[in-house]
Amino acid sequence: MDKKYTQFGLIAGLIFTALITLSYTQEGSVDADEVIENYDLPQVVKAIKHTKAYTWAGEPVPDNQDTRERVDRELLVNSYWQSSTILNMKMGNKYFPIIERILAEQGVPDDFKYLAMAESNLRNVTSSAAAKGYWQFRKAAAKDYGLEVNTEVDERYHIEKSTRAAAKYLKWLKKKYNTWTNAAAAYNVGPGNFSKLTRQQGEDNYYNLNINEETSRYLFRLIAFKEIMQNPNSYGFYIDQEDLYPSLDNTYVVEVTSSVPSWKTFAAEHGLTYRMLKYYNPWLIDSKLTVKKNTYYIRLPR
Repeated sequence: MDKKYTQFGLIAGLIFTALITLSYTQEGSVDADEVIENYDLPQVVKAIKHTKAYTWAGEPVPDNQDTRERVDRELLVNSYWQSSTILNMKMGNKYFPIIERILAEQGVPDDFKYLAMAESNLRNVTSSAAAKGYWQFRKAAAKDYGLEVNTEVDERYHIEKSTRAAAKYLKWLKKKYNTWTNAAAAYNVGPGNFSKLTRQQGEDNYYNLNINEETSRYLFRLIAFKEIMQNPNSYGFYIDQEDLYPSLDNTYVVEVTSSVPSWKTFAAEHGLTYRMLKYYNPWLIDSKLTVKKNTYYIRLPR
């Protein structure tokens, strides 16, 4: 780099430092407006002060340097990845009431609603391993837990049914691995891999396992979601109620017991566009529905 530019940079830095120093008042505060008014992105970026003990699903998170750093990482990432966190808050307002009710009915701790958020951001996404839906079930596992998956219906995209299936799976994992923490980790890495790691390392506690990076971060990401969502103002998030996505309370269901030759026609008969029918019922993945024995319940807006 040219020497004159280097010298210019040093001088500019000294001037900026002097401005900050001069801006301190007798009380030691900074006149932020005076110092940063000519900069493109005036902001205050701070580290997080950890003053509490963290828990997951009623189970304590060990307090040691390793866990403190892992909690800190996920809290920082999600606090300063504002767009993603705000979108998760909005989606949470839409789906959490349904998820909370089903988890309570199934005897699964409420904290597991954040697992769906971590898995899919509460959106119907598809992973590189072909896992789909809010809870990221692969096809075989979905069928094992009673979800219908075929060319016309994919209940991995059904918020109520997929949540019930996930709750049943989580209870099975809890019974197999003794703690809800281990159940959450096994949900992410798979029970076969989790069992293999515990045998190899002689450990039976997630926090003591040396595990792949994704799963190593997984529980701490759930903890971060929980902490931020429960205390949004403490992490700089202020969202008015009207800015959240509305819950699905203002809907009703239509019972379907016979085949539907055309969802386009069905939507028009109920005063909806085809898009809005699929918006409320993303598990209907074809343009028609063949009904043999099952009864289907179609959600419609009031």
